Amino acid sequence: MATAPNQIESPPLLLHLHPAIQMTEDQFFDFCRINRDLRIERTARGDIVIMTPAGGGTGARNSELNLQLMLWAKKDGRGVAFDSSTGFTLPNGATRSPDAAWVQHVRLTSLTTEQKEKFLPLCPEFVVELRSPPDPLSMLQEKMQEYIDNGTQLGWLIDPTGRKVYVYRPGTDVEYLLSPTEVSADPILSGFVLSLVEIWETKF
Repeated sequence: MATAPNQIESPPLLLHLHPAIQMTEDQFFDFCRINRDLRIERTARGDIVIMTPAGGGTGARNSELNLQLMLWAKKDGRGVAFDSSTGFTLPNGATRSPDAAWVQHVRLTSLTTEQKEKFLPLCPEFVVELRSPPDPLSMLQEKMQEYIDNGTQLGWLIDPTGRKVYVYRPGTDVEYLLSPTEVSADPILSGFVLSLVEIWETKF
């Protein structure tokens, strides 16, 4: 097994807008559309987070992750799987784009057509964050806790460099898995088991 090169952590660019500028949800959505080449999130305070594009390895892993989740979701039929281009406005006001997410149909049917075409005003039941080599682990851990605090029932933080999976659930300590070959989403996503073979080792 090849040893991963040492990586220098590089946090995303944080633009402090609060309290000088306070964008509405519609203004922030338009801001992201104008700058569609950037990966943008917003914190609960209203500050803008600009992230670098994913590298090839991360892009391949993310595609594999979303493929497995999408295939399960179509077969299961209870909800919808979303990829990393989807924004969710959480109850605390933050807008986040997890690398993969799943939401039950019953929650989506209550949204208007306009709401469905913008950042979805809800917190997914299930989220996954896939760590890129430069991403500070502490930053992703804080984001995972934010999801849980806002209603997520199950979250996975996957760190391919160390072959680690951190499992987040409400009201319990974070579970730590070292080099698992698969991880189960039961009972929240009944029957979904993510194979990690092609997450740990890409095909190029």
